Amino acid sequence: MPKLKQTKIKMSNATTDNFWKVFNNLEPWTPPVVSFRLYYNDNGWPICYSMEDLPGNYIELDAETYQLGPTNARVVDGKLTIVKPPITILKLVPNQPTGIACDPRDVTVVVDSNKEHVKWSIKAYEV
Repeated sequence: MPKLKQTKIKMSNATTDNFWKVFNNLEPWTPPVVSFRLYYNDNGWPICYSMEDLPGNYIELDAETYQLGPTNARVVDGKLTIVKPPITILKLVPNQPTGIACDPRDVTVVVDSNKEHVKWSIKAYEV
């Protein structure tokens, strides 16, 4: 395959010259400063995440935390703290005075309290 000879073509006219004159005299562009904020109430609970300058208490966040926008967060001493919700375990337990009357052989069958029964209720345990 034969090699092609490259030739430089200089295209110039008044419009192009004016463009480069203006372009080369432009001030360098600096991107705006972006501020990621978490606004919170007096108790430290989040109100909103915003990039705007709003009235109220706020802390600065990094972009990753801002993007996640955790709702289980709290501001303590000016720092973001993730609050772990309590773990609730529900357990079915026999409860004679106030429980629901169930068949003694099958807890999933609710029976009339006049018939033979065992009373059950749900008890919550928080860890």
